[in-house]
Amino acid sequence: MEVFAGKDVHIWRLELWLTMTKQAVIIGAGLGGLATAIRLAYGGWDVTVLEQGSRPGGKMNRFERGGFKFDTGPSLITLPHVFERLFKLGGVDFHKILSPVRLDPLFEYRFGSDARFTYSSQLPDLTAEFENFTGSAQDVDGLYRFLELGAKLYNLSEKTFFDRPPMAKPRLKDLPLLLGAPKRHAWGNYKKAVHRYFKNPHIRQIFERYPTYVGASPKDAVGMLALIPYMELAFGGWYVPGGLYRIVEELCEVALRVGIRFEYSSTVADIVTKSGSATGVVTTAGSFFRADAVISNADPGAIHRLTEGNAGRELKPEQRSMSGFVMLIGLNKKLQGLRHHTVCFSDDYDREFSQIFSERKFPDDPTVYVNVPSITDPSMAPVGGESVFVMANAPADTAPWTPEFEAEAVRRVRERLAKSGMPDFFVDARFIDCWTPAWLESEYSTPGGSIYGQVSHGWTGTVFRPSLKDRKIQNLFYVGGGTHPGGGTPTVLMSAEIVSEMVGGAAN
Repeated sequence: MEVFAGKDVHIWRLELWLTMTKQAVIIGAGLGGLATAIRLAYGGWDVTVLEQGSRPGGKMNRFERGGFKFDTGPSLITLPHVFERLFKLGGVDFHKILSPVRLDPLFEYRFGSDARFTYSSQLPDLTAEFENFTGSAQDVDGLYRFLELGAKLYNLSEKTFFDRPPMAKPRLKDLPLLLGAPKRHAWGNYKKAVHRYFKNPHIRQIFERYPTYVGASPKDAVGMLALIPYMELAFGGWYVPGGLYRIVEELCEVALRVGIRFEYSSTVADIVTKSGSATGVVTTAGSFFRADAVISNADPGAIHRLTEGNAGRELKPEQRSMSGFVMLIGLNKKLQGLRHHTVCFSDDYDREFSQIFSERKFPDDPTVYVNVPSITDPSMAPVGGESVFVMANAPADTAPWTPEFEAEAVRRVRERLAKSGMPDFFVDARFIDCWTPAWLESEYSTPGGSIYGQVSHGWTGTVFRPSLKDRKIQNLFYVGGGTHPGGGTPTVLMSAEIVSEMVGGAAN
C-alpha cells in the first residue's frame, strides 16, 4: 500500500511539474526552430519540436548519394559571432567543434567566355583585382566608398534592427545612429546606389547580385542591402568541413542534452486556440501537444493556409521572393581550374529580373551559380569525383514546371554554362537530380517554392515583414527567414534571439 502511495505521489508531482513548467511547441526543425528551442529550453521552458520531415534542418539540409554529399541550403555562413553566441549557450565552442574555414576567394565571376573576376575575401587582394580588371581609379575609389556605406548601414542595423522587433520604440542610445544614417542611400534604390559608385558594367553586375542573397531583384531592392557585401568582407564567408549541415547536427546534440523533444514525420493539422490564444497543436496523426506558446518556423504563408486565414500572412505571387531551379550532379571526374563558387552571369541582367518578377517566367538566359564544395573539402565526394551544386534563379511559381519544361530549363542552364567556358558537367555525371519550385513547395511548405518568404522590395517589404508575433492569435509567434529581420543564416539566428525574448524566459 505504501509503495502504491509513493508511486501516486510521484505521478502527482510529475503532473504538477508539467502544469507549472511553461511548455512551448515549435513547428519546424529548421535553423530558426532549433535556435529558438535551445534558447527557450535554457530559459526553463519545456520544449517540443514538431518536424514534418524525417530529419532536422529544413532548407538547411544535406543530400547524399553514392558517396556524393551536398548542402541543399547555404554554402557558406557570414557573421560567425552570431553562431558563436548560440553554441556558447550550450557550452560549446563553435570554432573548436566545427573548425570553420574562411573561403578565399569567395567567388569567381564569369562574363561570357573570356572576362573573369576573382572576388577575394581579403581587401588588399580585392583592390588589386579591381585595379587589374577595370584599370579605373574611380571604380577602386568606389569600392572603398561603397564598403564604407555598407559599414554605416551595418552598424545602424546591428544596433536598431537586428536585435529587436521592427518599428519598436527607438532607444535614447540609438538616437545618434538614427540621426547620422545615410537615409538617401539606405532607403533609395539599390541598383541606382551601385551605379553611383561603380562605372564598369561587369563590376556593377557583381554588386547588383547581392540582393539575390535574400531573393530580391536589384532593380526593386533598397540601398540598405549594401550592408551585405560589407559583412561578407568584414566578417568573412565561412565553410564548415563536412558541409554546413554539421551545424544542424551539432545544434541537435545541444538540444537533446537540454531535454528538447523532437517529433519527426509530424505534420501539423491545426493550431488549437481558446479565447483568441494558441493553446496547442494537433498533428495529422491526431496527437495533441499542449502549449503556452506556439512558435512557427514554417513560412507564415503556410500557417495562413493551415489556419484558414486566421493567422500568418498570405503572400500574392508578386510579393514572394525568388525560388530556384537546382541540379545536384554527382561527377565521375575531378575538375581542374575551378573555384569553390563560380557565378556565370547572363548577358542581360535587367532582362533576367524582369522575366522573373514582372513576367513571372524562368529566364531565357539565366545567371547560373555553381558550388563545388569537394574542391575545398574532398570528403564531400568519392575519390576521383566532385559534388556539383548548380542553381538558377526562378520565380516562385509552380505552374510551368512540367517534365517538358524542366528539360527546357536544363537546356538553358547548360547553354549558359557553355557560354561561360564551364566544363560540361552532364557528360561525366553519375546522376543528376533536379529540384524545381514545385518540388520546393511540396518539400518545405513554402508558397510557390519561395525560398525567403516575402520579397525584400522597397522599404515596406524590407521593414514590414510578417510580424514575429501573430497579430490575431495570442501566444503564436514566428521565426526564420520568412519573418523579421529577413533571410540568411545569421539573420535567422537573430530572429530566434528576438522572438525568444518576446516569448519570455529565454536564455541569452
